Amino acid sequence: MNLAGTRVLVAGAGVTGKSVVPVLVGLGALVTVTDAKPDRLTELEGLGAELVPGLTEPPEGTQLVVTTPGWRPTAPLHVAAAAAGIEVIGDVELAWRVGQLRENPPVWLAVTGTNGKTTTVGMLESILRAGGLNAVACGNIGYAVLDAIQAGYDVLAVELSSFQLHWSSTLAPRASVVLNLAEDHIDWHGSMDEYAAAKGKVHARSHTVVHNLADEWSGRLADEHAPADARRVAFGLDTPRAGELGLVEDLLIDRAFVADPAASAEELATLADVRPAGPHNVANAYAAAALARAQGVEADAVAKGLQQYQPAPHRAAEVGEVGGVRYINDSKATNPHAAAGSLRSHLDVVWIAGGQLKGASVDELVASIAGRLRGVVLLGVDSPVIAAAVARHAPDVPVNHVRPGDDDPMTAAVSAASAMARPGDVVLLAPAAASLDMFTGYGERGDAFAEAVRVLRDDAAGEKPSDGG
Repeated sequence: MNLAGTRVLVAGAGVTGKSVVPVLVGLGALVTVTDAKPDRLTELEGLGAELVPGLTEPPEGTQLVVTTPGWRPTAPLHVAAAAAGIEVIGDVELAWRVGQLRENPPVWLAVTGTNGKTTTVGMLESILRAGGLNAVACGNIGYAVLDAIQAGYDVLAVELSSFQLHWSSTLAPRASVVLNLAEDHIDWHGSMDEYAAAKGKVHARSHTVVHNLADEWSGRLADEHAPADARRVAFGLDTPRAGELGLVEDLLIDRAFVADPAASAEELATLADVRPAGPHNVANAYAAAALARAQGVEADAVAKGLQQYQPAPHRAAEVGEVGGVRYINDSKATNPHAAAGSLRSHLDVVWIAGGQLKGASVDELVASIAGRLRGVVLLGVDSPVIAAAVARHAPDVPVNHVRPGDDDPMTAAVSAASAMARPGDVVLLAPAAASLDMFTGYGERGDAFAEAVRVLRDDAAGEKPSDGG
């Protein structure tokens, strides 16, 4: 890819724009940057690009548009570019093309899906490093792929969003997986089929295509998008057949990346090596192991990597125990599919939920976990929708609504949940919804939960009778 002298328009001056612009300028491109927020453009001053706020069509002579993930395909700028026959790519596609300019291009191991992406790439990074590889997790986790390529890593564990994949066209990973698929980002893509098609693009040029036996969409997208000559590997929670990774008692077993899949198997790890616990995270561990094995990582590095993996914050993290009740923060469960995996990991749960459902249905979720619910505490703009689903599918489960006027709604929610819980129960923050109606993001929501549990624990400690004296 020769960009010297090419007129490139970058749409968006946020985190991705800051990564893209220096690389394009360094390759000799003539760069213009636009953003609806002029103050964001000022942060790119001095990088050698022309800064023009609010463009709705490409400037005369533009030959390429590089868009950032927040811009929808229906944005006037992108519609105008398409009408003019100008190619529009994303930062991930640009990163792929730039990486191919290296004498030894980096290997991409690509992870997408509705839920579990960040956990899987974190596990994958840890396994790759345990295997002695110069590897890093990057992409949609906050470390731009372009930055990872510029840093010289040999192997990239890449988390890819549907937005990033929509704008990719030549990406060819060594191995790829779609972990699962459920309704999400329909407002951006326009339909479930379009959302699925974007996810499926991760397989279009992949050498090894991995899919989840427990998820219908995962298998369907592998069937529809895998190249005819791609290696196919599956994983699941049952005894593996030839060409699969699976579970035998408490052992994670590989019958895909072995000399004779029909007759031999190799032990990779044990269930105790997988953190956080739960079937959905065992599935994530299988996906990470399959991608690493596709890169030639030995079996013993899988166990070592899983043991060394440190889960990211706000993902099924236990934040305290008070009166025999465990409090678990899974604020990252921002849609019903993610919440389901967390809820199914526990038998008796007081569920704290609510926020912005973005049109997603919760009926299937509530019906599937009704027998586990000790109580439900609801907060946020769409709490009435969840309350109605609980009334339909779990009418005997008590529901507590946190009032919108409460000064500290999360403290009120944790207090209400603790009153419902019994020793041995779990109070689980798994909102099944986005957080922006009440918080700056799922991180702030999770921090508020952890702080409320700390206050509860301190109060409980203060109420204990003294030993006298």
